[in-house]
Order: sequence, then C-alpha cells, then structure tokens
Amino acid sequence: MHLKNDPFQCHPYLIKNGDESILIDPGSMIEFSETVRKVKSVMDIGSIKYIILHHQDPDLAAAVPEIEKLINRDDLQIVTHSRMSLLIKHYLVTSSYYEIDKQDNHLVTSNGFRLEFLTTPYCHSPGAFVSYDPNSKILFSGDIFGGIDDSWDFYADESYFDKAKQFHQEYMPSKDIFNYALGKIEKLDIDLIAPQHGSMIEKRYIGKLIKDMKSLDCGLYIEEKYNRELMDTIDELQKKEHALKERNLLLFEQSKRAEIGEMIGNIAHQWRQPLAIINTSLAILKEKNQVDMLTKDEIADKLEKMERRITYLSETIEDFMNYYSPDKEKSWFSVHTAVEKALDIVNLEQNNRGVKINLLLNSEYKIYGLINEFVQVLVSILSNASDIIVTKKLSNANITITLSRNTEFTALCIADNCGGIGDENLSKIFDPYFTTKHKSIGTGLGLHIAKMIIEENMGGSLRAKNIYDDNNKKIGAEFIIRIQNEN
Repeated sequence: MHLKNDPFQCHPYLIKNGDESILIDPGSMIEFSETVRKVKSVMDIGSIKYIILHHQDPDLAAAVPEIEKLINRDDLQIVTHSRMSLLIKHYLVTSSYYEIDKQDNHLVTSNGFRLEFLTTPYCHSPGAFVSYDPNSKILFSGDIFGGIDDSWDFYADESYFDKAKQFHQEYMPSKDIFNYALGKIEKLDIDLIAPQHGSMIEKRYIGKLIKDMKSLDCGLYIEEKYNRELMDTIDELQKKEHALKERNLLLFEQSKRAEIGEMIGNIAHQWRQPLAIINTSLAILKEKNQVDMLTKDEIADKLEKMERRITYLSETIEDFMNYYSPDKEKSWFSVHTAVEKALDIVNLEQNNRGVKINLLLNSEYKIYGLINEFVQVLVSILSNASDIIVTKKLSNANITITLSRNTEFTALCIADNCGGIGDENLSKIFDPYFTTKHKSIGTGLGLHIAKMIIEENMGGSLRAKNIYDDNNKKIGAEFIIRIQNEN
C-alpha cells in the first residue's frame, strides 16, 4: 500500500508458514485495513502465531491490539526484545512475549522454519534488532536501510543511498553506533533486504550501500558544535595516549634497571657467607705458612673446602641467570642431601663455637624442583641464624632441623634457641630490603628471595614463627618450609 504524499512508507511483511505464520512489523491503524485485506487474500489470518516487532514506535506497533482480536489465538506471541516489551504493553497488547534476548536470539517453529535475530542497539531503539531468514537469505531490517522520500519505488536502484541518508542522519544516534550494527549485518549472506520504510534492496546493491552508510555522519555527528568538540576530544585522547606510551617506555626502562640492581644485590647476599669462609681459610693458611705450621693434609683440607665454596658461587651465578627462565630443568632430589650441602656452605659449627646441630632427617624423602635453589633457601635461613649467634655471642646455641611428611606435604622445619624474632619484625622479615643488620652484612633480600623460590618456583610455602617455653617465654624462632607432594 503506497501512502500518497507521505515520505514515511511503512511496510509489514508476512511469512506464510502453515498455522505458525509470522507477521512482521504490522504497522499503525493507517495501514490496518489494507494489511488485513492482503493477509486474508493469501491465508486465514488465524494462522498467524507470531508477530515480530523490531521496535516499539506506533508506526510499527499501534495496530497490534486490533490484529490480536482478529487472529484470536491463545498461543499468539509477540516476538521482540525485553527492552521493548515493557513499552509495547502500553498499547494494551494482551498476547505473551517471546523475548529474543532470552531465547538465544533465534526462533524455530515446530515444522523447522528458523529465523535468526541480530541485536542492533540504539538503531534507533535500545532494544532494536533485525531478523534474518538463512534459507531465503532475506534480512528484515526494521529501521535500518529505511528511506524517506516522496518518489517511492518498490525496489531500490543505484540511487537509493541518496533517498535513505536523510532518514539515517536523523534517526541513527551516532556514526559509531550505526557502524556497530552495520558491522554485524555485513557478515551475513544476504540476497534481499526488506526494511520497514523505503524500498527493498536487491543483492547487487547491498555491498555498496553498506559501504556508503558506514561513511555517513549521523545523529550527534551532524550537530556542528558536538562534532567539533568530539574531534577535539579525540585529538586530546590521542595526545594523552602518545604521552602514556612514552611514560610506559620510561617506566619499563626504570623497571629493568631496578631488576638488574636487585639481582646484583641478591647475588651479593648469596656470596657473602662463602666468600667470608674462603677469606678466613686463606688467612689461616697464610698465617700458618708464615710460621711453618702447615701440613699437607691441612692444605688439602682447606683447598678442598674452598673449592666447594667456589663451586657454590659459580652455581649461584647460574641460578640467578636462569631465575626467570620458564624451561628450567627440575628433578627429584633428596632433602637430606640439600640440608647437608647448605650446612657445609654455612659451616655453622666451625664458625660458632658451642653451636649444636640436631638433624632429624629421613634420607628417603625427596621433593621435586631445583636443588641449588633449595640450597640457597636453606643457606639464607642458616646464615641468619649464624649472624645472630655471632652478634649475640651465644655459646650454647642449638639448631634443630626436622623433616616430616604426611599425605599432602613434605615439611622441613629449622628451629633455633637464639631468642626469636621481634614481634614488630615478624610480619616484615620476608619483605624485600627489610633487615635489622648493618648494611655491611645484610641487604634484606635473602629471606625475600627464599620465599620467592619456595612459593613461586616450587609451589610451596615458607613462613616463620617464634617458639615459646612452658612459661610463655620466647626462646627462639622456627622456619617452616612446606612442599606439596608430587604424584
């Protein structure tokens, strides 16, 4: 039906599908009589089970209550979006709603006929959508691709964009939103577009029309002041983005320098104890050599110990070089062996007279990881104990190392009777650069690195607590390493 002297031509569509036929965008009361006449000319109007409403405006939906009365079916459903059903009810529509966003955006009738729905929000309604028949490859596009022009043709020609652009400029809210909808539509295989307004568009014109539509300034973009302010905003955002990239690059460079500095500090911390022992051994050798008191056995013993510590220093360098490497080769190793290696490096009993080491270890217990890293953890803990013994000049220090296992974890506990950790420091001892020592003997990185190795590289946990006697007097500290058992 062509409405004379009316640029808004409104087009209902009917999909004949037995007693589950579908009426699309039936229109207003202006078209009501002609729409009903045409439906009845091809089928019983009572065969309509679904009425699709692509939006809630009166030019599309106002006639629905009268059409409902003619169809007279209890199972009649209004197919629309939930954002629009709240508004459509104000026409006094009585049928139930088939809300597409709650039905996986498709409709399948009992005889297998299928329609797919693509949401096109804010074109021009927040719940707007289009309907696509994948069998016939027809797109029922609602307001999109509509045209308003007095010179109306049933089928569009190559000049249709000029007839359609005014409608889209005025009714599509913005270029961005419109292009979002067009981006969805252009992915479909379409033979024919059937819009609610204007002319139907055949396949040969569809590609170029979409391209032209994408370049169209519409809605807010045709407001000169808004458009100018928008362009200024975009320009400002681009400048800020460029400044942010430069800042991020600077932060990255600073981060890398800090990372290198931290690694150097870590290496220094791990090297202090072995180097001190090597230096002490050399001093003893030098002093005894000056008074001709050296024996071949003593020279061999000192050289052998220094060689072991130099090997440890070399391994430490290798470990730090590979610290962040994702392909480090892990293996099963004996916890007992790692403890003995760490004790040999720290050499507690030789450096601190009166220190007693109690080992309660099972040589059969093994864990999975890197033994050198695990040894570094033990060296950090034992070195701290050694430093405390020297600082406090303790003559009866005891260190007990206990290894246990249950069904879930293997646990290694290192306990001492050196007075414990200050309550104000207990929560900070694993923080980077936290130390109570003079800077000449401590960097505050040892326990921090130890915790990283256990928790990040070995998937375990490392914690510390104070030990108290029966009278609730603090007597020492205990470090507990727990490693989850591998299957």
